[in-house]
Amino acid sequence: MNGWIGTTLRVDLSRGTIKRERTNKLVARDYIGARGMGVKIISDEVDPSADALGPDNKLVFAPGPFTGTFAPSAGRYNVITKSPLNGTIAGSNSGGVFGPELKFAGYDAVIIEGQAKKPVYLWIKNDLVEIRDASAMWGMTVADTTDALREQTDPDAKVACIGPAGENLSLIASIMNEMHRAAGRTGVGAVMGSKKLKAIAVIGTGEITVADPVAFKAAVMDARGKIQANPVGGVGLKAYGTDVLVNILNQSGALPVNNWQDAYSPVADKIGGESLAANQLVRPKGCFACIISCGRATKVTNPAYAGVGEGPEYESAWAFGVDSGIDNLDAIIKANYLCNEYGLDTISMGSTIACAMELYELGLLTKKDTDGLDLSFGNAEVMVELVRKTGVGEGFGKRLQEGSYRLADSVGRPDLSMTVKKQEMPAYDPRGVQGIGLNYATNNRGGCHVRGYTIAVEVLGQGAPTDPHATEGKAALDIVFQDLTSALDSSGSCLFATFGIGGAELAGMLSALTGVDYSLEEFMKAGARIWNLERLWNLKVGYTAADDTLPVRLLTEPIKTGPSKGRVNHLDQMLPEYYALRGWDAAGVPTPEKLAELAL
Repeated sequence: MNGWIGTTLRVDLSRGTIKRERTNKLVARDYIGARGMGVKIISDEVDPSADALGPDNKLVFAPGPFTGTFAPSAGRYNVITKSPLNGTIAGSNSGGVFGPELKFAGYDAVIIEGQAKKPVYLWIKNDLVEIRDASAMWGMTVADTTDALREQTDPDAKVACIGPAGENLSLIASIMNEMHRAAGRTGVGAVMGSKKLKAIAVIGTGEITVADPVAFKAAVMDARGKIQANPVGGVGLKAYGTDVLVNILNQSGALPVNNWQDAYSPVADKIGGESLAANQLVRPKGCFACIISCGRATKVTNPAYAGVGEGPEYESAWAFGVDSGIDNLDAIIKANYLCNEYGLDTISMGSTIACAMELYELGLLTKKDTDGLDLSFGNAEVMVELVRKTGVGEGFGKRLQEGSYRLADSVGRPDLSMTVKKQEMPAYDPRGVQGIGLNYATNNRGGCHVRGYTIAVEVLGQGAPTDPHATEGKAALDIVFQDLTSALDSSGSCLFATFGIGGAELAGMLSALTGVDYSLEEFMKAGARIWNLERLWNLKVGYTAADDTLPVRLLTEPIKTGPSKGRVNHLDQMLPEYYALRGWDAAGVPTPEKLAELAL
């Protein structure tokens, strides 16, 4: 096989067995790899009714065919599982160099089954694969775990691990690789913790074969040139990182403030990418084969929040920032560092704190509930302390570990959890950007922007001009972006590569790499196949059209200030058309004709 390695690794932690299997060529062709391959494996092998934190759930680590090549930003891998946060077939996407190293070691996917009786880690060095004791590392932070594993295995080993949050089965726990890169969403870290799997350490010396090296190089160089010429992909993200979006979204009237009570902040500039670049930035940093370098190596010298690390990204700066009423960038960066240390999803963590702050100000939580802490909006010191408490599972932090939905529901106000399908939404207010609201509502893993990033068109001006406040055409736009990102995630390339290239370029590179003739139509069809298979899983779990919705606040409470003042989201105008264009019936169920078309 070209692009793909041809081998899948299966590890049963209950039995302590390790098997190598041939990667199914037809599955690879139809589902591409990474997310798609993982979704197919979970769909085939895990009962939708299985306990997400039980031995019958599985965890799939999968790079894509681009991963480890010099295709643009080809450093991605996916972790796919049943989510403990909301039960969806879910998972998360991470960059860095861990995914490429899995490919170099010789694997298209690593399937983790069962549950170990005591803490273990998996050591992979090409054909050598061992399940080793990790008891001494249980309780360690991400950084300490990474250092310890490199001492035990190889100084150049690439490590994906959980911190204390995953060990404590926090439903918002992430899996961290290279200490600062996160497979952050859907609680994948808790699944890893439930299996007593502390880490995977890998080093590989193999190569990835290319079907047509000349055509692949030409296609890659063409794509790289287009990305570098793009004002977002080639300039903005490198200069200011994703945090550049703070001011852009604020100026659009779509920056959620104080647990989404408003969508504009007069002090947003204090936490934006420009301020970060001026005060705390050490240097831009990229993942494997990255030509964008949106990552931020940062340093805080303020004694109250001092530290050195990476981040924050836009979502983190927003969640710990204006969504919590905070404009202290040093405190925000410290909260981000702590999430990396303990292994927490920054979006869900910050959003859960913002929800707790609103519940506190309404009197639904008191100091008796919060360990004596004042949870008023804007309390930066308390915000940082809440991250620490959640990371170690201390006091009120144990309640925050379950995410905002369960917290709000416990005091009778689930409507104040800004979630879709119980997962916290990212930093784009659907009242100010209609299409992203439809994407949130219909997203297969709950509140998510990267699986259907209509912001590129609605706000950032990529492609044809589109009014973010309009509902017309947004159903078709969402479907295109959802299918494109499904295929993109599966390829092993980064979402930000699409700031400059689209499906045609991706399909061309994939064809030259693998030798499989992916037309643009077939590439997008693979994305649709993955999206519909995820939908079928969720229907079996018990999700229905009633779950394709937004928090009532966004449908009924107009934005109070700023450029989008007076607006709500008009999901009801977009959803029926979305179902029809998807080839689903009025109840949101894929029709037999659609399933036949996609060979499902």
